[in-house]
Amino acid sequence: MPSPPADLCPCGRLNARRQPLAWGACCGRYVDDWALPAPDAESLMRSRYSAFVRERADYLLATWADEQRPATLDFDPGACWLGLDVRSQSTNGDDRAEVEFVARWRVAGRAVRLHERSRFVRRAGADGVLRWWYVDGDQF
Repeated sequence: MPSPPADLCPCGRLNARRQPLAWGACCGRYVDDWALPAPDAESLMRSRYSAFVRERADYLLATWADEQRPATLDFDPGACWLGLDVRSQSTNGDDRAEVEFVARWRVAGRAVRLHERSRFVRRAGADGVLRWWYVDGDQF
């Protein structure tokens, strides 16, 4: 299965008519414009998936909570992203959330599947803007 066209968002989110959203109407608005924070943990998780597809290490590192952020980030060369399935989302108060998802991709002809329950926190960043941040996750 080929990657989605460049104008479609890789996360696979659909509009009210069940049609795929364009990059600029979905994750692109967050990935390409740091001033606009993702409104909820699921949107941040979807935008981070899309950033992996587009190899946007700058966005991935910028949206990682300080206490867990790695110094660098590497991508699988030649990865062909196959899709994202959001299984569930839950909030734990106003400033904590979890999102369970399955991401699939292929590298060198080998299928890879990541099933994770990710944890997110919402707090002000260095710029004073209240944002959701990826903390960590448990893989299944």
